Amino acid sequence: MAKVAMIIDRQDHVATCISAIKRGETVELMLNGRKSKKIKATQNIPYSHKICVKPMKKGDQCLKYGLSIGSATKEVKVGDYIHVHNIDSNRGRGDLASD
Repeated sequence: MAKVAMIIDRQDHVATCISAIKRGETVELMLNGRKSKKIKATQNIPYSHKICVKPMKKGDQCLKYGLSIGSATKEVKVGDYIHVHNIDSNRGRGDLASD
């Protein structure tokens, strides 16, 4: 049985895993409560963390909720675990605030 990850917006690069995922497991993507497609996890992903659903190059904006949540710090492939090791967050950062 496939694990499930939820996509919030059609433009998103990531989906939120609604259970822990093990490397090699099939993940069924759901958008607006409807099954979208299946991908294979390339890494272990903890519950409620993000899986990449669209490839990104270094410097690309990573979208979730249709909005940028950060920039890729290296190439990220479909099925990869998305977290601080490959995305530089741009949310809640005081160092990016303008005066």
